[in-house]
Amino acid sequence: MCKYDPKSMKAEEFINHEEIEASLKYADENKNNKELIDSIIEKAREGKGVTHREALLLLDCELEEENEEIFKLAKEIKERFYGRRIVMFAPLYLSNYCVNGCVYCPYHYKNKHICRKKLTQEEIKNEVIALQDMGHKRLAIEAGEDPVNNPIEYILDSIKTIYSIKHKNGAIRRVNVNIAATTVENYRKLKEAGIGTYILFQETYHKENYEALHPTGPKHNYAYHTEAMDRAMEAGIDDVGLGVLYGLNMYRYDFTGIIMHAEHLEAAHGVGPHTISVPRICPADDIDPEEFKDAISDEIFEKIVAVLRIAVPYTGMIVSTRESKKSREKVLELGISQISGASRTSVGGYCEPEPEEENSAQFDISDNRTLDEVVNWLLGLGYIPSFCTACYRAGRTGDRFMTLLKSGQIVNCCQPNALMTLKEYLEDYASEDTRIKGEAVIKEELEKIPNPKVKAIASEYLKELHDGKRDFRF
Repeated sequence: MCKYDPKSMKAEEFINHEEIEASLKYADENKNNKELIDSIIEKAREGKGVTHREALLLLDCELEEENEEIFKLAKEIKERFYGRRIVMFAPLYLSNYCVNGCVYCPYHYKNKHICRKKLTQEEIKNEVIALQDMGHKRLAIEAGEDPVNNPIEYILDSIKTIYSIKHKNGAIRRVNVNIAATTVENYRKLKEAGIGTYILFQETYHKENYEALHPTGPKHNYAYHTEAMDRAMEAGIDDVGLGVLYGLNMYRYDFTGIIMHAEHLEAAHGVGPHTISVPRICPADDIDPEEFKDAISDEIFEKIVAVLRIAVPYTGMIVSTRESKKSREKVLELGISQISGASRTSVGGYCEPEPEEENSAQFDISDNRTLDEVVNWLLGLGYIPSFCTACYRAGRTGDRFMTLLKSGQIVNCCQPNALMTLKEYLEDYASEDTRIKGEAVIKEELEKIPNPKVKAIASEYLKELHDGKRDFRF
């Protein structure tokens, strides 16, 4: 039996099965303990987070008044740390060649239905131009695990290509990377290439189930995969993104596991995850979600988002176009701070729509709106769609970013930067209705910048953006 130790570098010690089982039992026994739950809610009001065991108890809570308070608190914490800002991004799938046998992913090597594709550097260039012409500034690149077709050199060449494209007023200013667990040496190469966040989903933290879901291929190695973030941080990548795929395993187990992973990063490296993603299993080629008995309802999904926001208040939270417009709208107020827009989960497809007979998509998209429609919708809900990448480009990453966020000073950077990047979008890409709504939001939100000097400089920059200049940032 392994001993639980959040500072340990061994997966089975920082994601400790016995500790999770004990937490599950504790939460089940106390889910109607009003006094205990109220004390955790009061602790959470400080905005410093709660432990994995406390968070699980909030998730399991069956008391109506306390549940109302949990959702209310999640909204307050979201507003306190992130305001009304919602960061926009798009995924770019480079290749769906993969040597793994993951039972939930259509990229698994046994799937003979799916069309296998790999973008050339010229095709990547065309995809990036198409994304820039929509208005995107931030990408998350994705690729299957295949050392022959998708070696690290291919990923590095692709990053270089993406950063090199400057079309009209467009530029991709931050490339996040979602590729398979790799070596410290390769993570160093990614760091040198100028990546933003390194993202890797755990899928499930339950070791036995993890191995059954990944029966063949390099991803079968639970420890190597789970310890990937430690190797990435050892290599100097200080912004990392976690995620589990809800529906693969018991959601309470994985919810506890992902908070324990965040606690481990904080304990071992001094900084927690930059982001946490909350995807749910959904339809895809060769994959039927009905086969996964642990799929979760909208109500459970919403509570997971709310309690995650309470548990890890400093961490960005991401929801993709897997979710419907209705679902995304609900979780935005509960804790989500980043969303994708106009996504394609096929290899290519931004430049030209993919023919139906050449389906290469990883999963079906529920929200098929254009980027402008998503931006317009966010503005109508009172949010500030942000295309900001300033912190990454100014070196405010890892503990430097977290320090600004925890102190509350981030508002003097993020608020004006969000408004300026929104202004760029309105000037260069927006429809007339979106532009009118956006200008009204900028005027209103500009007044909320607390530092008078920052507000004055931002006002001047906004005028210069209208006159044709670009890329101002604090």
